[in-house]
Amino acid sequence: MSPGIVIAGGGTAGHVSPALAIAEALVEGGRPRESVRFVGSARGMEARLVPDAGFSITLLPGRGLKRKLTPENGLAIAELAVATARALALLRRNRPEVVVTVAGYASVPCALAARLLMVPIVVVNIDAVPGAANRLVGRFAELAAVALPGTPLPRAVVTGAPVRASVLAVDRSAEGRAAARARLGVGADRFVILVTSGSLGARTVNEAVLGCAVALADRRDLVIYHVSGTRDHASVAERLTPIAPDPARGLDYRLVAYETAMPTVLAACDLVIGRAGASTVAELTVIGLPSVLIPLPGAPGDHQTKNAELLEKAGAAIVIADPQCTTARLASVIDELAGDRLHLADMAAAARALGNRDGASRVAKLVEEIASRRTAPAARGGETGRAA
Repeated sequence: MSPGIVIAGGGTAGHVSPALAIAEALVEGGRPRESVRFVGSARGMEARLVPDAGFSITLLPGRGLKRKLTPENGLAIAELAVATARALALLRRNRPEVVVTVAGYASVPCALAARLLMVPIVVVNIDAVPGAANRLVGRFAELAAVALPGTPLPRAVVTGAPVRASVLAVDRSAEGRAAARARLGVGADRFVILVTSGSLGARTVNEAVLGCAVALADRRDLVIYHVSGTRDHASVAERLTPIAPDPARGLDYRLVAYETAMPTVLAACDLVIGRAGASTVAELTVIGLPSVLIPLPGAPGDHQTKNAELLEKAGAAIVIADPQCTTARLASVIDELAGDRLHLADMAAAARALGNRDGASRVAKLVEEIASRRTAPAARGGETGRAA
């Protein structure tokens, strides 16, 4: 079956997760799974995550452009041309009804190909500030589905951020949390901290949390579930080995590179520490989780700081600037929050009040509306021909 909907983009799990949420909503709405195809980068997380979710994907070559003149940019431009040619061949062969772009490298060549073939484009933007890819594609897109009011993109429609069904299903009731803790082997009396800072990880966060393994080694009431990311995992694991606390005598410190059962950990934990990517913020709010956010410095448009500030102003998060994210500061915040369950409950309620649980279905509905407009003339023509 030719793809009726093409979803393009990715790179990090923060882009792939909302893309998969949209795909799942399209299927839930009645579209055959095989009629939704992804186009991504061979270098991105989508190369693994999309097939694991049961969708087909075409991988394009290429890499992002640097913001300054470098020899690598020449190669990047050449690869962009090759990727656009391949995307053009794919779309010409399959003639999709709509192309949905979710930012990331592969969104640009696919959008350019769609523009050349007059295929409608829907841009999905979940950050407070659009990145370069979405600003470019947004100029000629049919509309932009945005998570937040005031997002500076043409023809913007506020839908909320798409969140996957597995995250929406996280059960934070007493029974749900007990079941999740049992699956993780965590006692009911432990305060569970999830550390997660993106699929690659964040060196500043990893360093500070690793220091907490020493600073909080005697805390028998704590569990630190540290998802380091794939980039730094080997070095973090090597450094942890000689200092790893004994969970039988104190801190229960668990280190993994990438967590495939994240909904279970989200159900079990009491606090989340990490970066402030839009997907992370969206998941924290739909679940209702208190957090400590360390925005990525130098992110385009400083969008992570703006994402974090939304939660901080609502009382749902504590924000620590990256240069201030030290072991001493983080250990102090952990100690304070672990000892104040009323404050944590207030933060959780504030996060939940910001949550939008139907972002994916709203985006899927917009995509289907545009698809129906595109196919309606052909359908009417066919009916006229049969009548004649």
